[in-house]
Amino acid sequence: DLITPVITPRFAPTCSAGALKALGDLHRSTGVPCQTHISENKNEIALVKEMFPKSESYAHVYDEAGLLTPRMILAHAIHLSAEERALIKLRDAKVSHCPASNVAITSGRMKTRELLNEGITVGLGTDVSGGFTSSMLNETREALLMSRHVAMDDGDEAKLSVEEGLYLATKGGAKVVGLEDRIGGFEVGMDWDAQLVRLGSVGDEGDLGAGEGLVDIFGGETWDDKVAKWVYTGDDRNTVAVWVKGRLVHQ
Repeated sequence: DLITPVITPRFAPTCSAGALKALGDLHRSTGVPCQTHISENKNEIALVKEMFPKSESYAHVYDEAGLLTPRMILAHAIHLSAEERALIKLRDAKVSHCPASNVAITSGRMKTRELLNEGITVGLGTDVSGGFTSSMLNETREALLMSRHVAMDDGDEAKLSVEEGLYLATKGGAKVVGLEDRIGGFEVGMDWDAQLVRLGSVGDEGDLGAGEGLVDIFGGETWDDKVAKWVYTGDDRNTVAVWVKGRLVHQ
């Protein structure tokens, strides 16, 4: 119930046009979702242009193979042209933003605000082989910092708020994988996927105690302040319990 197969062309440069078309046919006949990479770095884009000279763009390579659909997850998507973004929006394909990986291998700076403003569905991914962590909390933090790097050139509009970062990690991610009706929020009828977070107070002698974890609460913080402190400095030491589909899996 929690697992589905996924059709995964590594990315266009490792596939022939025939292989991509066959995977597109499989996707269409089975309804199984797809995932791949797109426009992660500029050398990759140049290679795709060389290998698929008849295609208008990298995004068109996938579209012509029948893979650019509402059930396709496109990782990275850093260097998309305006025409490619419009095609992805038209096909309702989804984007997985992997900020830690993008920085670790210097792929580029994702302009997340640009995609969100254009109505493209975006969630967060770790791409852990290219990044350095599988923590979605850390990835949220990295996405916020990435948006600030972009803002240094593009202005403050590019910045993501803490709330937007958490949205990308929860509801946004659920939409990317086609499960927004089941997970990603606390609406009635949805699966109970949750974690219980505890923040230590300065001088606290409770179970967490002073010195455990990096989040210090001094007493005058608002709820927004507390959430922001957790997002920017929290880690697994603050996670008291985790439920998946109503089942306690960590305590």
